[in-house]
Amino acid sequence: MVKIQFPDHLLEPIKNFLHLKERELEKRKESLAKQDPFTDESRLLNNASPDADANEQFGHATTEALKKEVERKLIQVRKAMAKIKIGKYGVCDHCGHMIDTDRLMVMPEATLCANCEKKKE
Repeated sequence: MVKIQFPDHLLEPIKNFLHLKERELEKRKESLAKQDPFTDESRLLNNASPDADANEQFGHATTEALKKEVERKLIQVRKAMAKIKIGKYGVCDHCGHMIDTDRLMVMPEATLCANCEKKKE
């Protein structure tokens, strides 16, 4: 079987983009952690009304959902960076064929080709 691999000169800008995206996601995760109403220590001393407590619960649930989505994206970005490092970037995890470059331009962290993604759904 022939090893399929992108040339290094094409991978360098992708690597730089993924590193930038990783930093942005880390900052977003930190920002969300600060926005979580449950991290506000003054709320423990406040005997708030039930509607304020409900708002805190809703705010916490919202920030937790957003943090999970950011964490999922971070994992995808880091997985793509690892694939670059081991020489398997742009190769479908399922079928082993090259992922279309148009798809990688839109979603550099893609691990499946368009056909395998459709089959998955």
